[in-house]
Amino acid sequence: MEDQTILDRITALVDEEHRLREGAPAPEANADRLKSVAEQLDQCWDLLRQRRAKREFGADPETAKPRDIGTVENYTN
Repeated sequence: MEDQTILDRITALVDEEHRLREGAPAPEANADRLKSVAEQLDQCWDLLRQRRAKREFGADPETAKPRDIGTVENYTN
């Protein structure tokens, strides 16, 4: 998967998130989908960061793999 493909997916998810937030008569109507979109965004950003780090340190970015939601959502700074 290329970085641009990941960035395109991020753009599509952000667009969907905006549509869900703006178009819903009640935010709770789209709560489950918004949660899913947020999790997918986190996974995409994580994968992109992995690819960039591997490239920076001379590793093959193609070896980066999407991590599960539990891992991505429970990072600490």
